[in-house]
Amino acid sequence: MTWMPDPSRPLRIGTRGSALALAQAHETRQRLMAVHGLTQDAFEIVVIKTTGDRITDRPLKEIGGKGLFTREIEDALSGGAIDIAVHSMKDMPTLQPEGLVIDCLLPREDVRDAFISERFGAIDELPQGTVVGSSSLRRRAQLAHRRPDLRLVEFRGNVQTRLTKLADGVADATFLAMAGLSRLGLPEIARGAISPDEMLPAVAQGAIGIERRKEDDGVARLLAPIDDGATSLRIQAERAYLARLDGSCQTPIAGLAELEGERLRLRGEILSPDGRLSFCGERHGPASDGEAMGRDLAEELLGRAGSDFLAAG
Repeated sequence: MTWMPDPSRPLRIGTRGSALALAQAHETRQRLMAVHGLTQDAFEIVVIKTTGDRITDRPLKEIGGKGLFTREIEDALSGGAIDIAVHSMKDMPTLQPEGLVIDCLLPREDVRDAFISERFGAIDELPQGTVVGSSSLRRRAQLAHRRPDLRLVEFRGNVQTRLTKLADGVADATFLAMAGLSRLGLPEIARGAISPDEMLPAVAQGAIGIERRKEDDGVARLLAPIDDGATSLRIQAERAYLARLDGSCQTPIAGLAELEGERLRLRGEILSPDGRLSFCGERHGPASDGEAMGRDLAEELLGRAGSDFLAAG
């Protein structure tokens, strides 16, 4: 069904129920209200619980790959229970289900990782043997590569859960995304933001994508004015790189595209899960060639690492 502004038929925005996911859905609603002159009554936010939300006592790699936080939402979109879905792009598989498309991205937030600790101010201040918690295989592998003297543990939960774990001594430090803290109005929780030169972020970190049904032209027209072209160029390059690597939650992959005028700089890193091996590379070229650059960079890293490198992870 093509959506038109109608108080009796609000646009249904599907989202996870976490504080951050709701903040992203509210940002999407606010941008649509502003650009189209609509009121809040024109929208309904629909909370959908995903597999990743339901299972919180096991590592992500044990319960599946990318899609843990999106599958049920996409099922609702395909089935017509919602009209659009708001996602953190770093959670998104590189292939969408048949009939769905993501062609609207909001302006990208801070891409950096945030260092969180009650006792220490930065990674370099961590003494040998310090316990660091993270649910991100990418962050753990990067940290193990740079600081093999640290003790790394699984560490899932929302912001408040992780802060409680730190206070209880489960770990002495952890990481979150600066983008998430900013969107929650909590940037002060970070002891500092980690430069991408020190820790390259996850592919598409800080980006919000809005998914719709491919045939829904009315929704496409509604979303078009809030699509950020610069963010789209960057994410296309990063996701082309990720797609060639066939990345999942079980694969430590980092990547970041940055625009410099009309040119793109793309950096990538793949690691073994234990952090022992790391392969890095980068590409520079016209922003319009971003997808080709992403595939080419992935080919280079795979060539250097060996064809079975990611499979071994």
